[in-house]
Amino acid sequence: MSAPTITAGLLLLLLTGIVSTASGVQKLTITPDRGTTFTITSTQVKGCKVCTGAGRSRRCDASLLLNENNSPMSVEFECPRPQDAFKVEISRNIDCTTKSCSGHIIQSDSGSLPLLDFNRKFTWNLKAAAPKAFKIDFSGTGLRQIDPSESCPDRHSYTLQALQTTGSVAVGKYCRVGAISSAQILILGSFSLEVPGGQKLQNGQFDVSVGEEIKSLAKITLTLPKGASSSVLLSPNYPDSFPDDDLMEWYFHVPDNHKTAVRFFNLTQPSCLKKETAVEYHSKGTAAVVASLTDPKLEQRLGNFSMTLRNCEMERRRADSPGLSLQVQVSTSSARSSVLCKVDLSKAEGLFLYIRKLRPTSACEMKINSVTKENITVTSNSLLLFQDCTPEDVEVTAMKVIECRDPQDCPPVRLSLPVLPSCLPAPVSSVTWHLRPPAHGTVELTSPAGPLRQSLPGQLCNDSLLIKVAEDDGTSIGHFCPQGAIQKIQIHTNMSVTASNTGRNSLKTCYKNVLDAFFKDEISERYIFTVSSKKNAPVLLATPGWPEGMKPYATVSWIVSVPPKMVAHLMFVNVSQPKCSSRHTKIRVQRVGRREEDYSRREDEEAEEELTVSERFYLNMSNCMPEKEYSASSPRSRCRRARTFC
Repeated sequence: MSAPTITAGLLLLLLTGIVSTASGVQKLTITPDRGTTFTITSTQVKGCKVCTGAGRSRRCDASLLLNENNSPMSVEFECPRPQDAFKVEISRNIDCTTKSCSGHIIQSDSGSLPLLDFNRKFTWNLKAAAPKAFKIDFSGTGLRQIDPSESCPDRHSYTLQALQTTGSVAVGKYCRVGAISSAQILILGSFSLEVPGGQKLQNGQFDVSVGEEIKSLAKITLTLPKGASSSVLLSPNYPDSFPDDDLMEWYFHVPDNHKTAVRFFNLTQPSCLKKETAVEYHSKGTAAVVASLTDPKLEQRLGNFSMTLRNCEMERRRADSPGLSLQVQVSTSSARSSVLCKVDLSKAEGLFLYIRKLRPTSACEMKINSVTKENITVTSNSLLLFQDCTPEDVEVTAMKVIECRDPQDCPPVRLSLPVLPSCLPAPVSSVTWHLRPPAHGTVELTSPAGPLRQSLPGQLCNDSLLIKVAEDDGTSIGHFCPQGAIQKIQIHTNMSVTASNTGRNSLKTCYKNVLDAFFKDEISERYIFTVSSKKNAPVLLATPGWPEGMKPYATVSWIVSVPPKMVAHLMFVNVSQPKCSSRHTKIRVQRVGRREEDYSRREDEEAEEELTVSERFYLNMSNCMPEKEYSASSPRSRCRRARTFC
């Protein structure tokens, strides 16, 4: 292992604020729509309050309930940024008889626009007449289930809950666009949509109707698309336990001449007092099949079918007693045994396509130009044959080399996901671009979708796109994703960019254009990051390769823009400096356009833990030749109101 470095594994936290000493009271007028209830609740133990009325009738509290009977209403918040201290829930009730329901789920900003800057949750409480279920129709767009820790690319996250006598059960969390076409909940439940502050609501409607007399707590219906596809489903309450002695049903509409395979993973089994956990498969015209959750022989099947998850009566007296939780992967492919696929890369100069068989024991057989291969590399026109291959059998990746000999002759390059034929058995899972500047040149990266953020503890990338930036020898520079403050990354060496998905699915088409690459003249450091802070917007950054250290003699600079009348407050935490055998490490802060340095320390000098800087500034770090390894450190930086500093 190479000797590490100054690992000021910089965690830079930037907050900006105004200089004004005004009282900070904000006033809004809220008009709830007919049949809706607004609940404004503080997310803090102490601090900001919400007030109504005036004079002696003025009332202030940590929460507020508004409904159509007291609209419109003037609301005051006793703090300058109430959106950081309060969350808003807008709820509506929908009741169903045995024949019809009183309304539909209609997504609209109407009535809540004054609260656009707040985190908002829209909830529809639904009730069916026993013994019926209520049914929500998603067939217009479809939904796909995600892990509760994940977020949706369009920042619209849906949650479905079933209400039982024993409490609430989280049926699942979902994003738009997927195979889920409807959901039924027995008697009582809720459907909610969460959007973060500043996000306008996408208009839309999901129809609500009277459902079936179901025996399970919920029934989810999926309409699987033609061709190869894969869907991941999670047990209710995942990753916590599925309810005791209960049932959950999924129904699958399978296209004609298609086969479906079901696989369980991340399975946690409970200790059972009565009955046993099991899964039941039902198909029209055939006898039910009951299987153990650990049964590896879940054979591929043709036609529509239902799958019911059955829990036992669990032993829950011990605190460490496990419950039942699992993920289900449902893969569909054409029932025809062979797929002939012509791949033409003649118009994609420098692009290589790699197709790898993942499971040696699988029946999948791959051929290129009539030759059987376990691994296929496609560089030009090729004829591929896939026999009995599902998306779980094959991994498809792409790689492109982009070289520049003279920056003056190299136009900007957009790093876009390649368009590949749909006949491939699996979608592309990652794309890597190798960028090679001239000997004294630089690669500059920007995002067409806006500034990037670095994936670090405290701000992990839960988005569907993860961008890995590394040097050509594999040394990591950092992992990044959309929606941050890093405007530009400059790297003075051969390097690579890899776009992949943070989850198990393929790369999303909404991020077709990943980055823009420019070949520029030589820079003074090995890495330069340009960061633009915003008012009250935290930003975390880290030294290249964090938590590992930088290479010997490597240098990095952050050019940080601070809004007018703001200051940056830097806090260096757990700084670990190496013992140098040659040269010195140096941490230096200097405002742009100033000759004097605001801060300068070597590894043999005691570092300050905090530093205040105004205006646009450089934060520079350079490494020596270390004698031995040291762990990474975690500096932080925060912008606050200028008056809070002496």
